[in-house]
Amino acid sequence: MEYNAVYVTIAILLVGVALIWYVFKNVGNKKVVERDVPDRKELDSILREHVDFFDRLDEKAQQVFVDRVAYFLATTKISAEKGAQVGEVDKVLVAASATIPLFHFDKWSYENLDEVIIYPGTFDEKYDVASTDKNILGMVGDGVMNRKMILSLASLRAGFAHSSSSNTAIHEFVHLIDKADGDTDGVPDYLIPKSLVEPWLHEMHKNITLIRHDQSDIRDYAGTNPAEFLAVVSEYFFQKPTFLQQDHPDLYALLDKIYNQK
Repeated sequence: MEYNAVYVTIAILLVGVALIWYVFKNVGNKKVVERDVPDRKELDSILREHVDFFDRLDEKAQQVFVDRVAYFLATTKISAEKGAQVGEVDKVLVAASATIPLFHFDKWSYENLDEVIIYPGTFDEKYDVASTDKNILGMVGDGVMNRKMILSLASLRAGFAHSSSSNTAIHEFVHLIDKADGDTDGVPDYLIPKSLVEPWLHEMHKNITLIRHDQSDIRDYAGTNPAEFLAVVSEYFFQKPTFLQQDHPDLYALLDKIYNQK
């Protein structure tokens, strides 16, 4: 019986090493920080149950998605703090949030992110979860928190409820993509072709004006500034693409060109 347990452990480790090797060959080359990555079968099962975006993919694309989720989990530390109880499903949801915005790009990685920190609920700008002014669901860190992201566990889970049109984790990863060129300004140079910059700026500022004058059904927070506009409408694009296409066809068409490049 003891020998069987040893053989099973060795087999699991070999499968994990093989998965990580395959993923790094096909996805990217960031340093491994976590070797205890769930196997493909477990990842596939979690994604099918919890991630609508994954369900909309064909079988071949789903296998690529699994590879990229495994890559993120192997190269990015995910930490529970302030009493958060983070399970395997939660970690996979974080990785899925990272994978979704950049899925249609052949080679990608979040070079400006080392760690995702999970808090149990909301927090304030000083990362205080006991503050009376705590109202932040997610944040890309600066200063001493540079290369870190903080997410509320409650909002992470809520974002993947099948009826949800918002997703805090995707929102924050879009901010991270926007920030990759040095400016968090709503124009993600990392993604957007030069030919689309002017049309995107026009569509973005037009919609921000409509939002600020209560003439749009897009969430008010998108009118805060261009960076928040990009993050919020990206949530709509990935969570409820059919509704965005019906209600805002020009905006949808631009986001489709930005995110679905081949």
